Order: sequence, then structure tokens, then C-alpha cells
Amino acid sequence: MLGAIAGDIIGSVYERRPIKTTRFPLFHPLCRFTDDSVLTVALADSLMNAVPYTDLLKQYYRAYPNAGYGGAFHQWAQSKSAAPYNSWGNGSAMRVSPVGFAFDTLEAVLDQAERSAEVTHDHPEGIKGAQAIASGVFLARTGNSKDQIKSFVETRFHYSLDTPLDEIRPRYEFHVSCQKSVPQAIRAFLESDDYEDAVRKAVSLGGDSDTLACMAGGIAQAYYGGVPDEIARKVYELLDEPLGALNRRFSEAFGCLG
Repeated sequence: MLGAIAGDIIGSVYERRPIKTTRFPLFHPLCRFTDDSVLTVALADSLMNAVPYTDLLKQYYRAYPNAGYGGAFHQWAQSKSAAPYNSWGNGSAMRVSPVGFAFDTLEAVLDQAERSAEVTHDHPEGIKGAQAIASGVFLARTGNSKDQIKSFVETRFHYSLDTPLDEIRPRYEFHVSCQKSVPQAIRAFLESDDYEDAVRKAVSLGGDSDTLACMAGGIAQAYYGGVPDEIARKVYELLDEPLGALNRRFSEAFGCLG
């Protein structure tokens, strides 16, 4: 899941500040981890320690209350209720990459992606977005080609992945829905040459750049066999000790190369 976290950090400074190019400093001085990283680690913690998703999402929110959460998640996390709020936002998809690494079958990944999403994002689009990213991670790490990943996502989730980034980029704006960000993030991965290129392409779309890069980065890590060492080192410098340590334990437990 380090690939997702690195994407979040790299894209963080460009959220709502579209640059529309792949040529930018990979780690801007103001880069930081956001709610994408915090909640990704929360899901990883849940998977490693068999703690309900709801419990740890709320616990991590309390530990990092200023990480940049959406308004509906803020209200949910601060409330005593465990009921979901029918969201179709990409919060379900940005945090799901650990699920793609933690299970041995596609069926289990799809089931757990749904379970991880529906505690907050129980709208069909929120569930679908999480399943699409998680299955992309799983298929990438189990040796499937980009064409096979593309075909599965298009067939199973009815996302259109044919539009080139060069056609998407000029008119792409800030979107938080799964249906208007998950396909674009997957397309960024599909057009990439390596891990860094996938993140750069996702950021170049503009809009919700940290989440786009988080989603693309999770799949890219799985497909390209890890995150380049120089990127991984910088990410661990920017994470605090608890988040970094949990990521390392998860990577060791599930064989995710950093």
C-alpha cells in the first residue's frame, strides 16, 4: 500500500491547484500525507489485527483529525453512530489498496472491498469504486497484463477506460465521485511506463490530485513490483512513526514491496 500513500503525498500539494502537466517536482516542499494515507493505514490495521473497519476508521480519525477529510466523513467519524451515510464519493476507493494485497483470491478481494466500503460508502457507486481499485491491485500483483486488468474492470464495473489522458486532461475538473475519478485514475495507470510515471500522469489530470494519484499509485505498486527506493525513503521521512511502522508491518506480512 506504500504506492497509494506515496501517490497521496506527491499529489497533496496540487489538490484543487491543477497543473495539467507531468513535469513537476515530485516532492514539493509542502507535500504531506492526507486523509487518503491515514485511512489507507486504518484499513491495513483492521486487516492485520482483525479489528472492525468502523472502529479503526474512527480511531484513526481521532488521532489525525486535521488530515483533510470530507464533510460527511467528519460528521460520521465524530458521531456515536456506526450507520453508513450512502456516499458515492471516492473515499471508499482511495483507502482500499490494502485489501488488494491481503487476500489470495479475486472473490475474497471483491467481498472485502465491499465490506470496507459499505461501513461509510454504502451507495452502489461507492462500493463499485472500491472494488474496482482493489481488484486492479490484486490482478496487477498476480501477474495479469494491463489489457487483462482493463478488460476485467470494464466488464465487471462498466467503467469506460478507452479515453486517452490527453483527451481527458484539458476538460477534467475537481470530482469526488467514484464514477468520475476511479476510471481516470485507472487510465493513468494503464498509460504509465513505470510507478513514478503512473503517479505523475494521475496528478497531471488536476482536480482531486492526491486521491487520483493514491488510487493509481496503489495499482502501479502492485504491477511494477514495488515503489522505487528513493520515493519510498522520502515517503517514510514524511510519514510519522505510527503510520510508517504500520505500513512496514503490513508490507512484511503480505509481501508488498516498498
